[in-house]
Amino acid sequence: MGLAGQSACPLLVIERPLARQFPDERPNMSLSMIDTGLVDNWRASPNHEARPDGSHPDMLILHYTGMADHDRALYWLTTPESKVSCHYLVDEDGTVTQMVAERHKAWHAGISHWAGRESLNDCSIGIEIHNPGHEAGRPPYPEAQMEAVTRLALDICARRGIPAKRVLAHSDVAPNRKADPGEWFDWARLYRVGVGLWVPPMAVDATDRGIGPGDTGVAVTALQRAFGDFGYGVPASGEFCAMTEHVVRAFQRHWRPMRVDGRADQSTLATLARLAQLREAMDAIT
Repeated sequence: MGLAGQSACPLLVIERPLARQFPDERPNMSLSMIDTGLVDNWRASPNHEARPDGSHPDMLILHYTGMADHDRALYWLTTPESKVSCHYLVDEDGTVTQMVAERHKAWHAGISHWAGRESLNDCSIGIEIHNPGHEAGRPPYPEAQMEAVTRLALDICARRGIPAKRVLAHSDVAPNRKADPGEWFDWARLYRVGVGLWVPPMAVDATDRGIGPGDTGVAVTALQRAFGDFGYGVPASGEFCAMTEHVVRAFQRHWRPMRVDGRADQSTLATLARLAQLREAMDAIT
């Protein structure tokens, strides 16, 4: 989400001892809000609402907090003034806090688009992963945290029937605004347990600059259509506009992280084609 710069509640022991303590504990809070035994803490956020009629969660969106301190991020996600929230927050030590029930709409994706649909809070579950992000030098995601995220994502996708093609980064659905969870997040690890899409990216040729800002013509139109078919919101204008650059950069962050420059080189195009083929193959067997 990148919570930094965006303008208490109960805890509940679920199956394991709490990893941390907060004020205003209410041990008698209903367990009906907890969706999985993987949750360590319950910290209710007022920042949620009912999903629109007919909407149910069929998408998983991953974020980083973009804040230096986990407890500050938790406070911000659970205070009314922030107007932001998520369903789960995963700390560096692997502690999982739930703050919004999955049946409710959390406010994590903001203005967003994927595969022709907007307002993705309506149909998604959001996981915030505590990490200070790009501005803090891209600190690594610790092993305990990655393991917790992997287990939680697998659990959510299995229970909700979320297909691999609808496990996305915040940067995928809001490419002109967001960069999280970043190019150093281990998407391949999730794919190995059956969550999301991944193919080994084609090697980068340092001499291949591809096409980029200012370029026009049929190659640009074909590029935009390919990204649009994959799910990104980009017009097929034939002009390599700012949104096209944002989309290419977002794709690279998620699936071709070796060079994130917003230019569509052969490595980027080939990786996109491989992913499209994988998605088609997975669709054919479901």
